[in-house]
Amino acid sequence: MSLESVRQFFAERAPEIAIIELEESTATVDLAARAHQVEPGQIAKTLSLKVKDRVVLVVTRGDARLDNRKLKQALGAKARMLNGEEVVSWTGHPVGGVCPFGLENPLTVYCDISLRDYQEVLPAAGAIHSAVRIAPEYMATLTDAEWVDVCQPPE
Repeated sequence: MSLESVRQFFAERAPEIAIIELEESTATVDLAARAHQVEPGQIAKTLSLKVKDRVVLVVTRGDARLDNRKLKQALGAKARMLNGEEVVSWTGHPVGGVCPFGLENPLTVYCDISLRDYQEVLPAAGAIHSAVRIAPEYMATLTDAEWVDVCQPPE
């Protein structure tokens, strides 16, 4: 169902974006980078977080780590990662396929400025073997995302 909701999202908002489906899993940054033959930073990972009483998504470059101090400052409170069941319940996507498109519930999306290091990034597309190629600015526009600085610089 999740892949279908992403298909519908792009059909309605950006029909020029093609969903890439592969035989092998792209559920982790390293698997996705190998499968798409890009560096890990170019994989856009979507993190599902609980901040006080709300759930938000933060999309970062694949090799970036959250900076808890920056995250708390940007979002106004300490955040915790959702568990697998919560991720599926809130986003409608399986862990490894989470993306800011075709969500089960309307969620606030934040894009970390680290994504701007690339002209094109590859977020998942609702399944562990799917992705899209998209410019970070366009992804932010399509998802009404707010740009934030919440990651440690990649090493």
